[in-house]
Amino acid sequence: MSYLEPLFWLALLKIIWINVLLSGDNAVVIAMACRSLPDKMRRTGMILGAGVAVGMRIVFTAIIAVLLGLPWLRVVGALALLYIAVDLVMPEAEGEEGGVTAHDSLWRAVGTIAVADLVMSLDNVVAIAAVADGNWTLIIIGLVISIPMIIAGAALIMGLLSRFPFLVWAGAALLGWVAGEMFVSDIKVIEYFGEATVHHFEYVAAAVGAVLVVGTGWALTRLRGSTHAAGPHA
Repeated sequence: MSYLEPLFWLALLKIIWINVLLSGDNAVVIAMACRSLPDKMRRTGMILGAGVAVGMRIVFTAIIAVLLGLPWLRVVGALALLYIAVDLVMPEAEGEEGGVTAHDSLWRAVGTIAVADLVMSLDNVVAIAAVADGNWTLIIIGLVISIPMIIAGAALIMGLLSRFPFLVWAGAALLGWVAGEMFVSDIKVIEYFGEATVHHFEYVAAAVGAVLVVGTGWALTRLRGSTHAAGPHA
C-alpha cells in the first residue's frame, strides 16, 4: 500500500482514531502517575509517559502474535495492573507529597506509566495491527501522531483530578475494571471455564477487579492512617 493511495490515508486515519479511542485508560494512568510531580516536572512527565505508551504499542505490534499466544500472560498482567492501581491511589489517599526528590519522582512516574502501559496495550495493538495489515509506515506514523492527543487527554484528566480528588479513586477503579477483564480473557482461563462461561461473567470479573482495587486501597489507607496516628504515642 503506497502513501499515494487513498486507502493509505484512510487506514492512517483509522489507526489514529482507534488509538485515541483506546487510550483513555492510558491517559488516566499518565495523569494519576504525574499528579504528585512539581508543576515544572508535570509536562515533562506527561510527554515522556505518552512517548513510552506509544513506544510500547510499536514494540507490541511487532510481537503481538507471540505475546497473545502465551498462556497466563494476561493473568500476570492483570495482577500487575491491580497492584499499580492500588499503588497509584495510595499517595493521594494518604495526603503525602512523597519523600523522594523531583528527579526521582519523575522517573518513578514514567516507570509506573511504562509498566501499566505494558500490560494495558495488549488489546490496543490488536486493532491497530489489523488496520495496518503489516504496513509499518502506517503503524509508526499513526501512533506518533497520537502522542499529542494522549497528552491532551492526560492534561484534561489531571486538571479534573486536582479539582475533584475523588476522581483518583474512580481512575483506580477503572484500572481494576480493565484488570478484571484482562484476567478472564487469558487463554488458560478460557480453556478451563469455557468461552461461553467466561463471556457470561466478563463484566462480573471486571466489577470484582474494580471493587478489589477500591477496597484494598481504602483498607490500606485506613491501616496506614491508624499506624501514623499511633506512632507518636508508641
